[in-house]
Amino acid sequence: MSRPAIDARSFRTALGSFATGVTVITTRAADGTAVGLTANSFNSVSLEPPMVLWSLSRSAKSMPVFEQAEYFAVHVLAADQETLSTRFARSGGDKFAHLALESGIANLPLLSGCAARFQCRTSFRHDGGDHLIFVGEVLEFDSTERAPLIYHAGQYALSARKGGLGKPRSARMAGTFSEDHLGYLLSRANQQFYRPVRQQVHALGLTDEGYSLLCLLTLRHAMTPQEAMSLMGQSANAAAALLADMGDMGLIARKEGTPPRYHLTDKGWDVTLHLMAASKAREADVLNVLGEVDTFALKTLLLRLVREHGADQPDLWAEPEE
Repeated sequence: MSRPAIDARSFRTALGSFATGVTVITTRAADGTAVGLTANSFNSVSLEPPMVLWSLSRSAKSMPVFEQAEYFAVHVLAADQETLSTRFARSGGDKFAHLALESGIANLPLLSGCAARFQCRTSFRHDGGDHLIFVGEVLEFDSTERAPLIYHAGQYALSARKGGLGKPRSARMAGTFSEDHLGYLLSRANQQFYRPVRQQVHALGLTDEGYSLLCLLTLRHAMTPQEAMSLMGQSANAAAALLADMGDMGLIARKEGTPPRYHLTDKGWDVTLHLMAASKAREADVLNVLGEVDTFALKTLLLRLVREHGADQPDLWAEPEE
């Protein structure tokens, strides 16, 4: 009984369910030209001896070079090297132009900033249908703590460690939020993150809103009452009262004009910079616990959340209007 033919597109989609890292494979042609391409077919083969493999389409223009090459290098790309992946995935052109390269074994061209690199001697080449499989013995390698670039279901993705977390506990009462409710997690994380800094803020007689205003003035340098109201999300009366309070404390000063503008005084700059330093120190402590991989994932996802769901909010990083 004959089996139905496998649909190539569906097969490719199913394979995409398997998340992989992204690598750039490099070598040198016989004339010394650097050659490289993007591949996600990389895998380990053996620990003793240390061996890895990757595969290349037989129709690839670089196939003749890799078939003859005695050495090749595998670069496991870091999460912020998506542009390198795109550069080496395209056909034609000088892919190495303006890149800072290092020289490896047998003058292999090595890329910098990667999660890991493996310099290999080609041991075997195996038939793999429409691909040729290259097996190499690892002669040298190096690795970092950088988060790796992930490819899943046809898109770049992020990796994050689960950290031994079990299943979130359900809400004890029907209708209440569960432990993994996004709003709860964001609010609780913000409270825990800023608790030590908030203690210093309050010790100086400042409110949370006052500290936020001082930080905004390090970005804008001068703000009208209307801008303060908009950026702080406050009513006109609340913004006016906050500006007056900060003025009474000698932290901001008013410059007359139409409309008037407020700016940090020398005392305001000194207080704000000390509090911002405390906030940066708190960030370093927290991110040191998370590690570089989870830190990159967390910041990227939060940036995406802010950008995709904050269209109705003022852009703090936009250039102020003159």
